[in-house]
Amino acid sequence: MFEKADLTDIDATRAAIEVIRAKLGPIAMLVNNAAHDQRATIDEITPEFWDSRQAVNLKHQFFCAQAVYKDMAELGGGSIVNVGSFAYIAGVEGLTPYLAAKSGVIGLTRGLARELGPHNIRVNCVLPGWIMTQRQLDLWVTPEVEQAIFTRQCLKRKIYPADIARVIMFFASDESGACTNQSYVADGGWT
Repeated sequence: MFEKADLTDIDATRAAIEVIRAKLGPIAMLVNNAAHDQRATIDEITPEFWDSRQAVNLKHQFFCAQAVYKDMAELGGGSIVNVGSFAYIAGVEGLTPYLAAKSGVIGLTRGLARELGPHNIRVNCVLPGWIMTQRQLDLWVTPEVEQAIFTRQCLKRKIYPADIARVIMFFASDESGACTNQSYVADGGWT
């Protein structure tokens, strides 16, 4: 099912989670995957822009976890998968607010793993590389950028959303039952 919500509006996000819970029952799995990698130079960044990038890339992940962890605890366990980005490791230019938020996802993951582990709730993070979404292809991936990607990656192929979805599903499923407090980089060997 799909429930529309502006994840930068925490009250709207909580309300959407309540609708989902009412329709589907207790929530046992959460994937925090919303983000926006808007580019800006250091001189273009305002306090409002900074705050908006933290809201769309980091803040909602905590509040979504807060909204569902009691369901998971009552179910005897669950899984939260936060999506970060390899970009903070690579230090991609023009993305400083995004990089700050995505590195914060690692800290959030580690903090939640410690707090929720006693409830048998696993919290992990997946850090995708340069994924060939339609947005990336439309806005950023030129032949020159593609060549640079292949120069950096060990795997000389494009990485697609399905490649990352498989990693996320592993961490969300019982197949990763002994994994928590981890950050897994899926970037084709870039970093």
